[in-house]
Amino acid sequence: MSNPTHLQYTKEHEWLTAAEDGVSTVGITAHAADALGDIVYVQLPEVGDTVTAGETCGELESTKSVSDLYSPATGEVTEVNQAVVDEPALVNAEPFEGGWLFKVRVEATDELLGADEYTAFIGA
Repeated sequence: MSNPTHLQYTKEHEWLTAAEDGVSTVGITAHAADALGDIVYVQLPEVGDTVTAGETCGELESTKSVSDLYSPATGEVTEVNQAVVDEPALVNAEPFEGGWLFKVRVEATDELLGADEYTAFIGA
């Protein structure tokens, strides 16, 4: 699966959409979902929480391990994807679509990579 060019990426394997009305969507990449294996539990920040770019804001648990979720942006969480909380396998099945994790009203971002830079970073 290729990395969509309209997204920005972190070196911790999260993605961020361009802000729409100041709000961006956050998820993890297909590379991260594949590396984790079958995701069985998702812990996300709550609506109203403030997340900080580069800091942990949740966890993803798979049959292999538990991994921290890092926020690619600083801001207030405006929405969480209840569908992935209820059915964590969506993150594996649709990492760039239905498997998104949360939305954030962006105040600042961490250092982000374009699709080509991220693809080179993961060696794909």
